Amino acid sequence: VGSDLAGQRLDVAVARLEPELSRAQVQRLIEQGEISVPGAVAKPAHKLRLGERICGRVPEPAPADLEPQAIALDIVYEDADLVVIDKPAGMVVHPAAGHARGTLVNALLHHCRDLSGVGGELRPGIVHRLDKDTSGVLVAAKHDRAHRALAAQWKQHSIDHEYLAFVRGAPRTESGTVDAPIGRHPTDRKRMSTRARVGRRAVTHWRVEERLREATLLRVRLETGRTHQIRVHMASISLPLLGDPVYGGSRARPAALPIARQALHATLLGFAH
Repeated sequence: VGSDLAGQRLDVAVARLEPELSRAQVQRLIEQGEISVPGAVAKPAHKLRLGERICGRVPEPAPADLEPQAIALDIVYEDADLVVIDKPAGMVVHPAAGHARGTLVNALLHHCRDLSGVGGELRPGIVHRLDKDTSGVLVAAKHDRAHRALAAQWKQHSIDHEYLAFVRGAPRTESGTVDAPIGRHPTDRKRMSTRARVGRRAVTHWRVEERLREATLLRVRLETGRTHQIRVHMASISLPLLGDPVYGGSRARPAALPIARQALHATLLGFAH
C-alpha cells in the first residue's frame, strides 16, 4: 500500500487495483477470506495503512448447479464471445428465491453450453440485468475474457443504454435530467428511493418522443445504472411509469390505460466489442 491507497477502504482499493472485478465481487471475496491484509482483520471497510500488504486470489467459479431448460429466446445478435437477447416481460434474469426455474440463465445454459462463470454460480454469463417485468435487450458473455471486458465498461459508465417508457402525465418541457442519489428506502427495504439515508449517484436523461391523451412516451438514457433507477427517478418528478404499482401507485394504473406491468423497454444497448 503506497501513499495513493493509504486511508482508502480495502474493497475500494482492490477494485481500483483490479478493474476487472466489481466492488461487489471484491466485497464477496473479502468476506469469503480470499482477500486478506496480514496482521489485520480484513473487512471491506478496513482502512488501509501505508506499507500494509494486500494478499488475495480469485478462485475458479463453482460449477453451476442449475437446470438447463429449452426455453425459446429471441436472439438479436450472437457470436463466439457473447449473445444479445431481447428479453420478454415476465422473465426473471437469474435464479433467486422463488425463481429456481424458467429464468434467462436456465434458458442460456441450454442455448450456450460454455457460458462465463465470472458472475458466480447463480449468474453465469450475466453482466447486467433487467427487472422481471422490463423487456428489452440484454447481453450475456460466453467466456471470462468477454465478461471482464463488458463488466469494465459498465463500471466506467461507457455503455450506451436507452429505454422507451410510457409515463403518466405531461412533462412541462421536451427534455430533462434527473440527478439524484438512489439508495434503499428508509422504511421499506424492498424499495429504492431518492430520499435514502445513504445513496449512490444516479443520473437519468429523458426526452419526449410522443404526447398522448393521458400519458407521454419518453426516450430515457441512463448515465448510471442503479436498481430501479428509471422507475424511481421518474416517480420522483411526478411522472410515474404506467403499470408500476411499486413506485407509481394508483396514478400508474388509470382505468383508460389497463397496463399489467411497468411500461419500460430497453431499446438500445451499445458497447465496444
